This record gives sequence, structure tokens and C-alpha cells, in this order.
Amino acid sequence: MSAVVNQDLELEQMDVKTAFLHGDLDQELYMEQPEGFEVDKDKDQVCLLKKSLYGLKQSPRLWNKKFNQFIIGEKFVRSHQDSCVYVKKVESGYMYLLLYVDDILMAAKDIAEIVKLKSALSSEFEMKDMGPASRILGIDIRRDREAGVLYLSQASYLEKVVQKFKMKEAKSVNTPMGGHFKLSAVTEDSECIDTEKYPYSSVVGSIMYAMIGTRPDIAYAIGLVSMFMSKPGMMHWEAVKWLLRYIKGSSDLEVVFTKNKNFNIQGYCDSDFAGDRDKRKSTSGYVFTVGGNTISWRSNLQPVVTLSTIEAEYIALTEAVKEAIWIKGLLKNMGFGEERAMVWCDSQSAICLSKNNVFHERTKHISYKYHFIREVIEEGEVEVSKVHTSVNPADILTKSVRVSTFESALDALRLIQRG
Repeated sequence: MSAVVNQDLELEQMDVKTAFLHGDLDQELYMEQPEGFEVDKDKDQVCLLKKSLYGLKQSPRLWNKKFNQFIIGEKFVRSHQDSCVYVKKVESGYMYLLLYVDDILMAAKDIAEIVKLKSALSSEFEMKDMGPASRILGIDIRRDREAGVLYLSQASYLEKVVQKFKMKEAKSVNTPMGGHFKLSAVTEDSECIDTEKYPYSSVVGSIMYAMIGTRPDIAYAIGLVSMFMSKPGMMHWEAVKWLLRYIKGSSDLEVVFTKNKNFNIQGYCDSDFAGDRDKRKSTSGYVFTVGGNTISWRSNLQPVVTLSTIEAEYIALTEAVKEAIWIKGLLKNMGFGEERAMVWCDSQSAICLSKNNVFHERTKHISYKYHFIREVIEEGEVEVSKVHTSVNPADILTKSVRVSTFESALDALRLIQRG
């Protein structure tokens, strides 16, 4: 979307009807005769399948293989970084096609190129032309081409979630997770809630879908409450209700994409220290922008217990650099220049550790897999610099913060409420 806004591309959408029926079988498969359509009930006969059907385990893969063969024949190149992204060099620049199961987005400078592709797809598959993209995968797309702005929102979906779980009349709050919540695992079965009476997993799963699509602001809260899915207690349910109250008051938040002269990669990373009250693991968080627009974020527990804040920040920095390399490769596949990615970290010690390959008693135990960033930085692929904690938007991905800090991070991430 950042590329679409930056280059003012046409953005069109199509849908494949009965996509899984288009796949060609690559092995011999049989099925029982459908009830009411038996040829001879007295004989033990089966049907030999000639085409893929819904319900087959192979159907999604066969459909993807069929589509890939067709689109490669149309001179598109599949991205090595993301197998759902296809790129084609055309006279007006580049044309992009994004495939998610049976939903397709197409972007190009010249609408004639898109019309030509639509015609080719319709001749091969049964397609539905959705026109200019307005809604895909539950995400609403709103665009003002004159102002050069595009908005992504899941307001309608989140309002249904709040309504479904009977929180419509609840009082809204200003942060996804209150600072007074100190969550840990329940120790006795008697402390667990009845999951049939309290739909804990259903609420968390419903909100998680929005977090993945357009809501980096709730990533930390979702990660926290997800840790107790198997045995939730009443305190965990209270935290989930707090999150629903925040969703109620912020359902109309939109991710905003605008034009920017510099179409470069900027990343921010952060870590807490031993925030997990049960296993004492730390939480890593990072967020990336391209052309100033938020495109990628993550908040998760680190795989190991760290012995110092430096080690925790260093692991978070490593994860951010890995994401920067992936985004850089994807942009290269899409025809953009190979500018150096910038990753900002608020720990000067972690930055020094990433640049200086020296032996030290306090860091000798850190796994070798985290040290690969030293080579990446030395080769100039990624640059790491210091940012003050107060202006690091990744801070909200690792811990509960004050309302003023949280609102500043929303502004930095270009998450605004629809006016």
C-alpha cells in the first residue's frame, strides 16, 4: 500500500470463483459415489477424480500451483521473499499482483495494463471483477488520490466483535492493557474459569485477527493474554475485558499511508527485561515503516531467558535486523532501489555489542545465531543507530506504558481516528 500511494498506482481487485475446482490432480485419487448418484448400488464401485474438489487436502496447493503456472506464463516473476507477490516489468514501470487464496489485488501505473491482465485471468478462470479495491480480507480500503492518502481500517469488524461479546455499553479506556495488571499462570485448577461461560479463546482469537491486519497498538496486549489460553483465570478474563473496552473506544483507528519523498526502510526495536512473571523471559518488539508508512510489526516473548537488559535488547535488535533484511529483499523484488535499511534502538550498549566483535565475560554465553548482525552491519546492508526511549514507538510493543507515551506512539505509527 505504501508503494501504491507513493507512486499513485491504480489499485484493482478481483475474486476467483470456486478457486479450488481449478486445480489439476497430480496423482490418482478415488472417492465414494455421492449419495443419490450411485450407478449400481449392488456393486462396490468408486469414482475416479479427474479434477480437484473442495475438501481434498491437496486442493489449496493444487490451486496455487495452477495459478502460479498461469501467471508465470503471463511474464510475471514470483517474489523470492513472499510467494504471494508477483511482479512484471511493463512500459509504465512495474505491475504488481498479490494473491491470497482466491482474492487478488493488482496495482500498476497504467489502468490499461490491469485491464489486459483482467481479461487474461477471466479467459483462464471464472473470475469476478470487484473494480477499484475497497475491501479485502475484512480490511476496508479508503483512498483520496488528490490528497495522496490511503486509509486501512477494520472498524466494522471490531464493532461486531464488541457487540458479539456484549461490551457495547462498557466504559472505554485509553490503553490496551492497564498498568495494574500483573498476570501470571494459575496454580490451581479451581482458579480456572469455565471457558464455556467465559469465551476467552474466542475473544482473543477475534481481536488477534485485527492486530495482524491493521492494529499494531494492541500487539503487546494480545501477546500477553494469549499466554494463558490453555488455563485462563478470572484475572486473565478481566484483562481481556479491559482490552475489549479499549477496542470499543478505538475501533475507528485507521492506518494512514501518505506520499513521502524518501521511500526508505526505517525500523524501531525495543525490549523489556524479564517481564514474564512465570518463566522470566523478556518481550521483544519491533515496528517497520517504508516511506514513513507503517507496514510491519511484531511483539513476542524471547526464546531464551536473558541475564541482563543488554542481552535482551541485543536479541530484540537481532530480530529487527532479520526483518529489515526481508523487507529490503522484498522491495528489491518489486523493483525499488537497494538503499541501506535503518534500524533504531534505544540501548547504546546493545548497539555497541552489535558493532564490536570483542570477547567479553558478560556476553560470551550469548548464542552465536544472534551475532550474525555484526556481519550484516559491517557489510552495510543495515545501519543501527540510537533513538531516545521517549520517541521509540516500539516501546508500546513490549510493556504497558503511560497514556501520553501511548498516544505519542500512535502518532508516530500514523494510527489516527477517523474524523
